[in-house]
This record gives sequence, C-alpha cells and structure tokens, in this order.
Amino acid sequence: MGPVLAGVLQLLALMAALALAYVPLGTYMAKVYSSDRHWRVEKWIYKGIGADPDTEMRWPAYLRGVLAFSAVSVLFLYLLQRLQGHLPGSLGFKAIDPDQAFNTAASFVTNTNWQSYYGEQAMGHVVQTAGLAVQNFVSAAVGIAVAVALVRGFALTHSRLRSSGGTPIRTGELGNFWTDMVRGVTRILLPLSVLAAIVLVACGAIQNFSGIHEIGQFMGGHQQWNGGAVASQEAIKEIGTNGGGYFNANSAHPFENPTPFTNLFEIFLLLVIPFALTRTFGIMVGSVKQGYAILATMATIWVGFVALMMWTEFAHHGPAFDIAGGAMEGKETRFGLGASSIFAVSTTLTSTGAVDSFHSSFTGLGGGITMLGMQLGEIAPGGTGSGLYGMLVMAIIAVFIAGLMVGRTPEYLGKKIGTREIKFAACYILITPALVLVLTAAAMALPTPGHSMTNSGAHGFSEILYAYSSAANNNGSAFAGLNADTQWFNSTLGLAMLLGRFLPMVFVLALAGSLAEQKPVPATAGTLRTEKPLFTGLLVGAILIITGLTYFPALALGPLAEGLAS
Repeated sequence: MGPVLAGVLQLLALMAALALAYVPLGTYMAKVYSSDRHWRVEKWIYKGIGADPDTEMRWPAYLRGVLAFSAVSVLFLYLLQRLQGHLPGSLGFKAIDPDQAFNTAASFVTNTNWQSYYGEQAMGHVVQTAGLAVQNFVSAAVGIAVAVALVRGFALTHSRLRSSGGTPIRTGELGNFWTDMVRGVTRILLPLSVLAAIVLVACGAIQNFSGIHEIGQFMGGHQQWNGGAVASQEAIKEIGTNGGGYFNANSAHPFENPTPFTNLFEIFLLLVIPFALTRTFGIMVGSVKQGYAILATMATIWVGFVALMMWTEFAHHGPAFDIAGGAMEGKETRFGLGASSIFAVSTTLTSTGAVDSFHSSFTGLGGGITMLGMQLGEIAPGGTGSGLYGMLVMAIIAVFIAGLMVGRTPEYLGKKIGTREIKFAACYILITPALVLVLTAAAMALPTPGHSMTNSGAHGFSEILYAYSSAANNNGSAFAGLNADTQWFNSTLGLAMLLGRFLPMVFVLALAGSLAEQKPVPATAGTLRTEKPLFTGLLVGAILIITGLTYFPALALGPLAEGLAS
C-alpha cells in the first residue's frame, strides 16, 4: 500500500468514526445542558463552592462567574508552580521561575497549553496532576459553557419580565455558569476521559507515579526518564482540545502516543466534541438542520485543509523527498506523512495544539496551512465550545453581509441582527488579529526578541508569527526553532493568551444577552434560509475572505515567501 493511499484510508476511517459518534454524543450533550436535575456529586460541589445552581444569570453575571473562576485558577496554578520545590512528588524539581510560572498558568487556564519548558525536566507529579490536568478539565468546560450560553440566547423564545423602578424590563437569562461548568466536567469530559485513558493504557501509553530512571542508550551513555499519569492526561488533553504534553515531544513521544492506532484515536478525540456540539446547537434551537449547516461548514474547511496539506507534503519536489515518499523530516516514521498531515491540520483547526510532528519541519506552504488554520479563529471545528461560538459569530457576519446585498434586515434563527449585535460580532473578530499582528510587529522591531530566532529570513519571521497566532488563538502548538523561554516571550505570550481568551468571551456573552432579550421574528418568504447549502457556501466564503484580508500580508512575508522560493 502506498503512503498516499494509506493517508486517504486513515482520513476515511476517521470521518466514519466521527459520523458514528455525532448523533449520540451531540444529543447527549443537549440533554446535559437542558436537564433540571442535579447529580448528588454536583450538589456537593455546589455546596462546597457556595453556588446556587438554580439561579438564572443574565450575561453580566454569567461573565463575572467566568472571569472570577478563571482568575482564581490562574492564581492557584501560579502558586502551585512557585511552591513546587516544597511539594511532595516534585521529583526533585525546583520552583518554576516567575515569568514562566505566569506564562504556564495563563496558558492552561485559557485552554491554550503553550509550553515554554520541558515537561519531563520541570514539572513534578503534583503540578502535573493537581495543577495542569485539573485545568485541562475546567478550562474546556468553561469554553463549552460559554458556547451553550450563546446557543440559549438564540433559543430563548420569550424573555421573562421583571420590574425595575416600576418599569418592566426584559431579563434575558442565559442559564447558570456554575451549573454549566460543573456539568461539563462531571457528565461529559470526565466519563469520556476515563474511557479514552483505558484505551490508551491498553495500547501502550504509560500511567504511573514512578520516579526518575536512568536508561542506557544503544550508542552508549545514559538518559533520564520519569514516569507519570500520562494516559489520563493525554486523554483529557485531546478531548478538551487542550494540547499540553506530559513530555516535551508531546504526542510524538511513544509514552504518550505509542502506535498508529493511538495516533488516529487521538485525532478522533480532539475532533469529536467540537463536531458533535453542532448537533447540540441544532437540538437546543429546535432545528437539527441548522446544526447540519454549521457542521457542513466546519467539515468543508477541515477536509479542504487536510487535502491541501497532504498535497503540499507529498508533492514536494527533490530526490531526497521522492525517496522518502514525501517531506518526512520532522515526522515520526511510526505514523507516516498522511497521518502527520491529518494530525497537524486537526490540531491547528481546533484549539488543541498537540503535535505528533514538528510544524517547523513542514514544507513552507504546509507550515502556512497550519498557521492559517489558527488564524481562521480555530472554528473548523475549533475548540471545545470556542469553535461553536466562533462559528456562530461568523454566521452572524455572513447573515449581515447577505442582508446588505439584498437590502433586507438580517435575521438569524428568528433574531434580528441589528447595530448592537453586529458591533459585538465585529469586536469579536478584530481582537485576535490585532493581538497577533501588533505583537508580531513589536517582536520583529525590537532587538531582544529577535535573538530567540534560530532561523533568519522568511522562516524566522514565520516562527514569530506562528507563536503569537498560537497564543492569541489559544492553540498552544509551536513552530519550533524559537526559544520562547525568555522574559519577553513568557510575558507577551501570556498576555496574548489571556486577552485572546477572555476579551472575545466578553463580546460573545454580551451578544448572547442581546439576542436573549429579543422576541423571535417569524420567518417570511424573504428570510434567508440558513439551513441550506447556499448559506453554507456563503459562510465558508465569508470566513476565508475575512481571514485572507486580515492575514495575507503577514503570511506573504513568511510561509508564502518560503514556499514559493523552494
């Protein structure tokens, strides 16, 4: 079997597995966020944190819950790293430096999982499990909660009224953040992670709390390795689209990803919830066809990017590449070029950031595809929750553009898209590009950040652009070749992660509140049918055009220049 055919067959098998999981998982998640019953363990959690799970929240209260919980999480994880030297199970590792501790705390709380350290040489068992693994669960649950709040804004068919100073006003409640977050962990992420960890252990991933071992090498000398609860962290790192690896080599490490089967299984894990959430959306708004339209948009972009990546990697010219069957440098021979291409596209089109190959070693155009995947906003299918709410914001933009073209008031799912809604949507799509481009320009203009670049020219620029694209879009993968463990990069990338995560959430929840306060508008003969293939095509076009106009000049200086010159 040739490598191209093997890659295509793996892609088809992955698509079949995702299709089988789509209906049951999407339906189950809709029931989770629509249920009025609380599990006993959930009641204990609510009592422990002092939250009333039955209190309905308007968008400012929901946002305060998101920000307060995340701020406490950043502080807790920062202190845990700074105190590591005094904790049991530290494996003799010292406390993490302040700038790197801030960067790592911001990274894991924002679901980015950017790592400027070697995991096996810096973090002990307590920090890995009580700190990083816990944030893998709760940061993913926060993303799903925000997405569900936006869906409720569309789905709310009437707004209950309350009196304020004798004047009735619409309340527009979006649910309860604490309920949504806790249910996301206990009913979705934790059960799936347990099952996935069992599969990974059965296939060879390690799961222990052993210390550091000295192992002899074939060519002489010794190397030190430590064990850890790797399989369980690997499971939630993929399911929650987190991406932070227990080891520096991430999912290219045989302890994390032992076989071609586990490689395909991990790709399935990082895609299954973001894709299935489109069915959850369709059920909650009362039209599964609307969910299928969003799914078709995500799938079209994902399949298109995979096809482009395989073409660029397999067709790269040169005798060495021809003998190897493609551009194999930087890729695991266990997986091959096809599986590496699928993983690279899937991890950058979601907010995962896990890698089974090194993106800096891809061809110039291949590296550009990974960058563009993040710059789309990671919406195809995107992260757990963040992909859905990002795609819904883009749907609002597409509806608005269509309304301008035909001269009608734009509507989406029975809600009018007026001045207020389009301002929130516009602010959402402008925040991340501003962070990426401004910080990249600053890093290139200042003398100190440039010293971290291993390469010069277009590839060196790509290293910087990739780093800020990864941080601001909460992806977490790296282009390699860039020494990011400096005060400049630890600080600026940490700020990019925090602002890139929480500022968009502000506008998403404000948008959800605005939609929730509206009365639904009946569909008429002139209403744009957003469940039809025509709208899917419009949405794909809007995404590509908006992203292209924003990032094309920067991409032309980096991966495009490198790819066209090779």
